[in-house]
Amino acid sequence: MKVKIREILPESVAAVVLIALSAYLLGGDVWTFWTWWLLALFMGMIAMPLTGRLFDGFEDKGWLFSKVLAIAITGFLTWFLVAVEILPFTFASCAGVSVFCGVICVILFHVQQKHGIECIPTGKMHLIFREELLFFGSFLLWTYLAGFRPQAYGTEKFMDYGFMEAMMRSKTLPARDLWYSQGTINYYYGGQYFAVFLTKLTGSRVEVTYNLMRTFVAAFAFVYPFSLVRQMTKDRLYGRMSGKKKYLPSLAGVTAGISVSIAGNVHYIVYRCVLPLIHKIQGVEESASYWFPDATRYIGYNPLNESDKTIHEFPSYSFVLGDLHAHVVNVMFVTFLVGLLYAWFKKVRNRGPEPEKQDLRDFWLRQLLMPHILLAAVLLGMFQWTNYWDFVIYFVVTGGVVLIANIIRFGGKITRILSVTVLQAAEIIVISYLVILPFTLKFETMVQGVALAQHHSLWYQLLILWGLPVVLTVLLIVSILVEKLRGMKHKSLYRLLEAVTVPDLFAVIMGLCAIGLIIIPELVYVRDIYENGNARANTMFKLTYQAYILFGMTMGYGIYRMLVVSRQKIVKVLSGIGLFVLIWTVGYFGNAVHSWFGEVWNPSKYQGLNATTFLETDFPQDAAAIRWLKQNIEGSPVVLEANGDSYSGYERVSASTGLPTVLGWYVHEWLWRNDVPDLNQKSADIQTIYTSGDVETVKSLVKKYDISYIFVGGQEKEKYGTDLNDSLLQSLGSIAYVDVTSGTYIVKVSGQ
Repeated sequence: MKVKIREILPESVAAVVLIALSAYLLGGDVWTFWTWWLLALFMGMIAMPLTGRLFDGFEDKGWLFSKVLAIAITGFLTWFLVAVEILPFTFASCAGVSVFCGVICVILFHVQQKHGIECIPTGKMHLIFREELLFFGSFLLWTYLAGFRPQAYGTEKFMDYGFMEAMMRSKTLPARDLWYSQGTINYYYGGQYFAVFLTKLTGSRVEVTYNLMRTFVAAFAFVYPFSLVRQMTKDRLYGRMSGKKKYLPSLAGVTAGISVSIAGNVHYIVYRCVLPLIHKIQGVEESASYWFPDATRYIGYNPLNESDKTIHEFPSYSFVLGDLHAHVVNVMFVTFLVGLLYAWFKKVRNRGPEPEKQDLRDFWLRQLLMPHILLAAVLLGMFQWTNYWDFVIYFVVTGGVVLIANIIRFGGKITRILSVTVLQAAEIIVISYLVILPFTLKFETMVQGVALAQHHSLWYQLLILWGLPVVLTVLLIVSILVEKLRGMKHKSLYRLLEAVTVPDLFAVIMGLCAIGLIIIPELVYVRDIYENGNARANTMFKLTYQAYILFGMTMGYGIYRMLVVSRQKIVKVLSGIGLFVLIWTVGYFGNAVHSWFGEVWNPSKYQGLNATTFLETDFPQDAAAIRWLKQNIEGSPVVLEANGDSYSGYERVSASTGLPTVLGWYVHEWLWRNDVPDLNQKSADIQTIYTSGDVETVKSLVKKYDISYIFVGGQEKEKYGTDLNDSLLQSLGSIAYVDVTSGTYIVKVSGQ
């Protein structure tokens, strides 16, 4: 594929500017940033023979999607081989599996070339360059912002960071639970695993890659909706893109990317813009300024309802806050899956109805060996390990796409439609459960059943949070129905679905699934330990998070589709108003960035990406001792530290080093283990070790928990005060480390 430099000169200049800008803004962090970007670029290029076949209906043949496909396949295969104890979790294993997969792709490429199969987007270098610039620019933006508040401290960052450090130390998976030394991690650790997988592949350090992983995901949260909606709009407007209209697909894609990754919700408009203006006109003084987390803590908080506090977060909030939770990392995988489903839907739809007569065996083999469906099944299985809620959600989304496709393919023949759909659904379930067995066999579920919702959201709260996307989705559906039913002589579901275009149908499926996700928490909830006062919180959180993502892509497509295609003025006007309101919600991003990161327009205040700088500022008396442990202790020996409540400064040693302690954040282990008597016993035993005067009792407990080191620092002195028995603790072994200034010391237990 020959490309003349002058043909891509503007893109080349933009690339040079962005690379130079990244070096200026990120300073020393730029080397790790470039390494991650280059790794994604290289892995994506190698995987194009596979991606190009899966996304052959895309103009770019899935160029951007190839990055996550490569990461998902190599990362998941490595995990599987480690989890079944075939390989150790080391750099050599990660690199070896990646090289093996790369060789397979190279062989596949040569086979395709031999048969004249095109899997590389030849003649689309302008598009490829621009997409790569979008990815690089989005990755750079979020990475630069992260450097203004990189500390992995506050909210649940200790957990996220600690998981990464624990896995970096471990050669087996699941790794030893850093907050429950007698067990392994009993949580959805797949998201943090992928961060560690990439960290090991690049030879980077968790201190930096903790932040890089979350900005990496944020970049995909922009470019995947962009790529998908751009293609959907291009497919729908085929033949209508003369003149300036040729830019509409890209504009729709950018709008979708912004909707998913940057925009807020209408709560920002109402409570940050409209109500303060009304109060100002009325002369009423505001009691408090707008705080960006308010948009995620509204139902149950304003007005206050102690019995029904809920959570309704969305990606922009997550990316600003900086947590690396399961649902955050999984954003790049679920958006990939949505893109894959569209590629399959378009492929089977363009293929036309199935022939009337064909060999039965060949027929069923074709139905059950569809590459897209098989890959979707593996991804859904992976979701059980990265974020189980997404397995349930996207099984339904996948099922909806498969059902609609089968209705069209089989011409409304009910028996054939149901038989194929049921078998494909069964196939997906069986494959998804089989590939994830190494995880589920060692995992104890935290779900305690499903119950009817006893509380319900106020109607105006639902309107503020979800009115905009629901109205636009319903408007899109109504406009499509009006267009298609008006001239239809023989009205039936099959005829209607056959008449609607692929992108229209896919947008409707996404929108309807999103509406369903916001209705479910009003009807039922999944029971867990938070049932007293926060019963609906986790259910609403996980379901509406994905609803927001699906709505974002639906709106990005639907708005421009209605503005260009619809002949009804009222639809165009409402779409235009919807676009205006959607853009207005982007103000949330600016408000959140300023509130959380500060003066980001001043590069001199960039702090860097090191996530552990909080040690020197928040735990100065213990910082040197913690860093000594991290640098000098290999493997995962047990280091005892004082235990405490969740979301507190306790467990700063285990979280920063990945070294396991006897018991960590209480509520988290309660959720993961649901064994309160055991947790209470461990808490009492820890106190006994630190405060008892009975040498034999203390020694027996140290042996019981296989404790190798005892940490005595600021948190221990604060918690146990004068009851702290320094002399007994020091008699248990030798002083491995002491800070003469702060008095913090570490005892290496004799015999360990």
